[in-house]
Amino acid sequence: MARGKQIYEGKAKILYEGPEPGTLIQFFKDDATAFNNQKHSVLEGKGVLNNRISEFVMLGLERIGIPTHFIKRINMREQLIRHVEIIPLEVVVRNVAAGSICKRLGIKEGEALPRSVVEFYYKDDKLGDPMVGEDHITAWGWASPQEIDDMMAYALRVNDYLSGLFATAHIRLIDFKLEFGRQYEGDLVRLILADEISPDGCRLWDLESGEIMDKDRFRRDLGDVVEGYREVARRLGILRNDEEPKDNGKGPKLVSSNGESTS
Repeated sequence: MARGKQIYEGKAKILYEGPEPGTLIQFFKDDATAFNNQKHSVLEGKGVLNNRISEFVMLGLERIGIPTHFIKRINMREQLIRHVEIIPLEVVVRNVAAGSICKRLGIKEGEALPRSVVEFYYKDDKLGDPMVGEDHITAWGWASPQEIDDMMAYALRVNDYLSGLFATAHIRLIDFKLEFGRQYEGDLVRLILADEISPDGCRLWDLESGEIMDKDRFRRDLGDVVEGYREVARRLGILRNDEEPKDNGKGPKLVSSNGESTS
């Protein structure tokens, strides 16, 4: 599938014009960043794994009625997606205390929260993606009150689905971030899930040992970052074996939801 011109490059992905109006091609990079890009590395195979894990999750969410921008995976590193107007907010759902909430509220890491908590952060690297409230969001017009309600409702449904999905793989879902976009269809505007869902944006701990299996391995210099991502993919049934995920034809075979190998 031919790419069009590049229209955006972020920390972990590149977007190109798609083959048809209203579509984009999303390319997953191997770059890993942390602390607002102050820490950077290239981890061979990370983009391949994130592409496949995100595809697996997005397809599952579509099956339970949550609209997403995902159309199909093109190859080891690229997806065909719907073009949306991204809402400049990160929606974070927390089930267990980790990361910034521990510092803000003095909670011990690993402590289960009384209930799942939904937080909003304004997407601006220069400002450090500050946490914002509903009044800030509506005052500056980043999203309407109805969109806020819809994002929160979708986020909690995604949380229910992911918690169950990862629990069956003996993984504890600590927290995760989502992004949403507006899809315009004539006079209609539809809110849909965008970006990706992968170990880059989820905190995932082994259910028994508590071993970290996500991007915190990079943030905390724990090593074997790609190995952690690979183990997530293996437990979800995405990888046929646990070889290095290279896209040169010599890496692991990826398996589709029906168990058949795929490119």
